[in-house]
Amino acid sequence: MKTLIHPTAVIHPKSELHHTVQVGAYAVIGEHVKVGPETIIGAHVVLEGPCEIGAQNQIFPGAAIGMEPQDLKFVGEPTWVKIGDNNSIREYVTINRATGAGEATVIGNNNLLMAYVHVAHNCIIEDHVIIPNSVALAGHVHIESRARLGGVLGVHQFVHIGKHAMVGGMARIDRDVPPYMLVEGNPARVRTLNLVGLKRSGMSSTDLQILKKAFRILYRSGLTFKDALEQLEQLGETEQLQNLRRFLLLSQMPGRRGLIPGKSKPSVSDE
Repeated sequence: MKTLIHPTAVIHPKSELHHTVQVGAYAVIGEHVKVGPETIIGAHVVLEGPCEIGAQNQIFPGAAIGMEPQDLKFVGEPTWVKIGDNNSIREYVTINRATGAGEATVIGNNNLLMAYVHVAHNCIIEDHVIIPNSVALAGHVHIESRARLGGVLGVHQFVHIGKHAMVGGMARIDRDVPPYMLVEGNPARVRTLNLVGLKRSGMSSTDLQILKKAFRILYRSGLTFKDALEQLEQLGETEQLQNLRRFLLLSQMPGRRGLIPGKSKPSVSDE
């Protein structure tokens, strides 16, 4: 039988690798690492732990996953990186463990992290997210499912990016990006709905028209935040509207960054 582990790989005897895992040349896998079926670990990859990686992931050469967080508050407490299934983690991606005992940096399923992406401590990336080359996520960033980011941008600590949002390249994201919106520029502003992404997702024309009305209420009407939310309630109870209202309300809670403004004042996020 052809071996799946290159003879130059350094693998700790207490690590747990499924027998179908492939390991490339000069990869280094530490003691507290667990890797699921059919995952491919490329040459010169470094996996430290505690770290759990699911099935059918592909980790390309030079990636470093499970290292200690770049956080001065970290004092060696047990923390994790947890990665789901079917992710593509490209060359030289770095994913750090969390800060805070028992906490985890989490990557869901079916995500694409392109070359040189940095995922800092306590980040959460849900499912079907695309993060292009040279994007830096600071600590505690949360990216919801099916969001799309442009390349060479930075995301501030504790920022949330909503479902189906699109962020343009080379932006500086220092506040929350609502779901379904397209954000672009420096300083970043909500420009319009992510129409291309929403159509590609298979969203019905009826739901898309409702979101267009919601966008105009939020970013073109001049209403206060409270009045805009009341107007949104009158549009109905679709799944998208419920998710949008939830996100807007949570963005105002303590510990959150608030909302990215619209491109022309006034908008609800300018308050």
